[in-house]
Amino acid sequence: MGESQTNSLAEAGVDLYLELTGSGLRSGLSDALREAVRSGRLAPGTRLPASRTLATDLGVSRSTVTQTYAELVAEGWLTARQGSGTRVARRAEPRRTPTVAAPKRPRPTRGLMPGAADFAEFPRTAWLAAARRVLSAAPHDAFGYGDPLGRMELRIALAGYLARVRGVSADPESIVICSGFHHGLTLIAQALKARGTRSVAVEAYGLDLYRALLLDAGLTIPPLSVDDQGARVDELLALKGVGAALLTPAHQFPTGAVLSPERRAAVLDWSRTTGALILEDDYDGEFRYDRKPVGAMQGLDPDCVVYFGTASKSLAPALRLAWMAVPGHLLPEVAAAKGRVETVSVLEQLTLADFITSGAFDRHVRTRRQTYRRRRDHLIAALARNAPDVHVTDTPAGLQAVLRLPSHTEPAVLASAGRQGLQISSLSDFRHESLTSSPSPDALVVNYSAVSDSAWETTLTSLCNAMPQRP
Repeated sequence: MGESQTNSLAEAGVDLYLELTGSGLRSGLSDALREAVRSGRLAPGTRLPASRTLATDLGVSRSTVTQTYAELVAEGWLTARQGSGTRVARRAEPRRTPTVAAPKRPRPTRGLMPGAADFAEFPRTAWLAAARRVLSAAPHDAFGYGDPLGRMELRIALAGYLARVRGVSADPESIVICSGFHHGLTLIAQALKARGTRSVAVEAYGLDLYRALLLDAGLTIPPLSVDDQGARVDELLALKGVGAALLTPAHQFPTGAVLSPERRAAVLDWSRTTGALILEDDYDGEFRYDRKPVGAMQGLDPDCVVYFGTASKSLAPALRLAWMAVPGHLLPEVAAAKGRVETVSVLEQLTLADFITSGAFDRHVRTRRQTYRRRRDHLIAALARNAPDVHVTDTPAGLQAVLRLPSHTEPAVLASAGRQGLQISSLSDFRHESLTSSPSPDALVVNYSAVSDSAWETTLTSLCNAMPQRP
């Protein structure tokens, strides 16, 4: 901070809460300041208000404040220097009971766990340019509480983008902005409960966080088996009272399977016949590497499908931006669940809208797609050279790969990876709670998007070293 800024701060004054007690103003002020310093509420080095400012705020004479400051400076509680104002003395720190430091444990330094990305690649320059344009051009009403369903500029931009890139058929009015998939699924769970739904079928492999969310909403979550063609949606016919099915059709998480065309048709028929909804989690739909991405199921029948998308994988989770395309017949319940006030940053919504309409989002996704495809190819080639008994079995898509291991080798591989500072998930980590008695194949889920470019080669070497070696 420059000298002119410091002077301006001193002249403007700073706020300070003090509660004066006792019969004398000066003694009450002294006691209040001592207690604020002693308790740590005023940390060492904190600048106090100018005497004139504090006197005005407390309704006392300036001389009372000046004399109190001088008294506490003499006692060592405060310091006063020309040009620096009056501050809490450094040596007046509150005493704290010493704590015994916990023993240091080695921590994995290279995370390959699903759910993260290389956040160093966030498009800061392009995002900042969009944010500046938004701040310059945003209408005054953008700084209010906003439409609870989301800012219309973003809903319009998403309707066009999703139609063009994912084959989604949705009017802007049917798109709801939320602060992440977790938030969106919570809203849908509340809307389903309001309709009397008691059960939502889920894939046998998936994030336990989302299963727990549905359970917390009072819904049961029967599992659907998963194979190389995606979820076994035929099992829905044997389930009673299921009002919805949560699926990842374009790229099943975490197995990586794509829901086959026959199963897509079958689950849509089930939805039309029973009136149940399909909840389509399109978490990484833009990232397919061997061909064009598989289109969203929602486009086949928008009245049967709630479509979920998110900026977490394409940009960053910190933006807290996601969206849903909601069938019109469910929209009133979703609106009621979301409430009367927008809970997602309007400025971030407007920035994303600009980011999309300017073409910056397409350019960023294309760059990320090339990087992730290259990472995946490197992973497959390195395993073929160094661990030929380990095979990548999932579809060439997304941000992670499934590594199928030789039978009975998974515990040793995980232990070896941990010793080399790697964090890796087992496929069984994502298995539905009710399936613990059934065997799960020896397999790892490796996120190749989370490590920086500079660390990727050494991480890949460590990963290969942890794999089973042929004698």
